[in-house]
Amino acid sequence: MSSPSARIGVIGGSGLYQMEGLEDVHEVEMTTPFGKPSDAIAIGRLAGVPVAFLPRHGRGHRIMPTDIPVKANIYALKRLGVERVISISAVGSLREELRPLDLVIPDQLIDRTRLRDNTFFGDGVVAHIAFADPFCPHLSGLLADAAQEAGGAVHQGGACVVMEGPAFSTKAESNMYRSWSASIIGMTALPEAKLAREAELCYAMLACVTDYDVWHESEEQVSVELIVSNLQKNAAASQQVLRALVPRLDDERECGCPSALENGIITAREHITQETRQRLEVIIGKYLS
Repeated sequence: MSSPSARIGVIGGSGLYQMEGLEDVHEVEMTTPFGKPSDAIAIGRLAGVPVAFLPRHGRGHRIMPTDIPVKANIYALKRLGVERVISISAVGSLREELRPLDLVIPDQLIDRTRLRDNTFFGDGVVAHIAFADPFCPHLSGLLADAAQEAGGAVHQGGACVVMEGPAFSTKAESNMYRSWSASIIGMTALPEAKLAREAELCYAMLACVTDYDVWHESEEQVSVELIVSNLQKNAAASQQVLRALVPRLDDERECGCPSALENGIITAREHITQETRQRLEVIIGKYLS
């Protein structure tokens, strides 16, 4: 019996720990050179299409943003055959027009993390990826179309600030991000997007707005209670979007993501050790043969 595989991966954020409607589900426990993923990966069929689902924080929400084993998560999805990753993430709004329960498909990132390992490389091998456009534009466009079809308020484009957490922003920080023209703020899109690009995966983000962060004077202040209440509503909306999106992803990839590392590995091949080759086989094997 062949091992289960899928070309589409979904990483569920806060409030989304399992995928409704996933049929013929097989749970896969994996170990990678970078440790274990956040949880077992559920592989099943959504609208007849194989999909791999991984809860980012683990079922029961056990893992803080800083401690998410992102390298193991991306490596495991890549090894299962995933080519496209849809990230579902809870975010705060930094703009009046982005209201709680709205959906945002951002096209830019601002990195405010400081404690996270954000590359597969090092230990004797150096590679550089282009990251000017951190989200796959083709996949993001399809995601926006599916979100519009599913109904609700959808906003395409905008920059997402990724903060370290786990505490929320101060008012000074929130207003600073607004002065940068950022649209939303979250805690998990990085290093996930960078590692997905290194792994040559298409990556797009469905950001579910839960609150107005702390800058908004007339709205309820961000709190765990407010977020949890809106997370449950956002999870249902996310499921609808995914059901509309998955059938659209049966084409071959024509974006630049599948060749993101083609000219990125700088280290001379003869200087890459066998140990490193084995550790990164899933990521760079095709460039070392």
